[in-house]
Amino acid sequence: MLDFTIDVETCIGCGQCSTDCPAMIISMDTGLPTIAQDLEQFCIRCMHCVAICSEGSVSIVGYGPHEGMPLSSESQPKPEQLEMLIKGRRSMRKYQDKNVDSLVIEKLVEVASHAPSGHNDRQLLYTLVEDKGIVYDLREEAFAGLEKLVKEEKLPEGMEMFVDIIEAWKKSGTDILFRGAPHLLIVSAPDDNASPLHDSIIALTTFELYAQSCGVGTIWNGLATLTITELVPSLKKRLGIPEDHKIGYVMGFGYPAIQYERTISRGMPRMNRVK
Repeated sequence: MLDFTIDVETCIGCGQCSTDCPAMIISMDTGLPTIAQDLEQFCIRCMHCVAICSEGSVSIVGYGPHEGMPLSSESQPKPEQLEMLIKGRRSMRKYQDKNVDSLVIEKLVEVASHAPSGHNDRQLLYTLVEDKGIVYDLREEAFAGLEKLVKEEKLPEGMEMFVDIIEAWKKSGTDILFRGAPHLLIVSAPDDNASPLHDSIIALTTFELYAQSCGVGTIWNGLATLTITELVPSLKKRLGIPEDHKIGYVMGFGYPAIQYERTISRGMPRMNRVK
């Protein structure tokens, strides 16, 4: 049941909810918004109807106007602030040896879950390693699995760099694999999701930018992603990620141990202007 509810005392019958509905299932035939019972199955639960209602008259799937934050031009960040956030973000490879506060982590993931997704499927699974001790254990398991591949000469062609990564860890304790991050976030989605890999990457990008604004550093960890998805797949089971899930990427995060002092200039990118 959608539980599509209209406050008849405040609704002005403007029809914005109807015209903005992506599924085109909201009718204004009676002068007030309605959804026929046989059309409810086509609702994608985007809640555009709730978000667009100027009078706060629409509720759906148990969500109403009072659960949201009011939007206005004054409440939005200024373009220069977003530019600073985007240009100031850098991949963090040096972290403080402590956990990020659990309430901060919870907020980061909650905000990231608002990222757009294909067909609004929202089947993403956020696998969170929120204790640095568990990351340490995972690192040991990962290196043990990688060493086994090397000894048995089963390391795939093109992955020879993992030999040097193992040596750096064994000889000097240099963690190139997880970059010393105290936390990991792995986003995955079922195979039958509309766009599992794309949705995962979009969610992690959203997580990363919000984390930056909260003073939390991040790194897109391709080496850890390769290790979990291809080289030591037992780690996927250890992490509790379902077999039918595709992993989008692994992100390390934590409080930075260093501070960057300025943005840089990359110049204009390559552009293909269509005329």
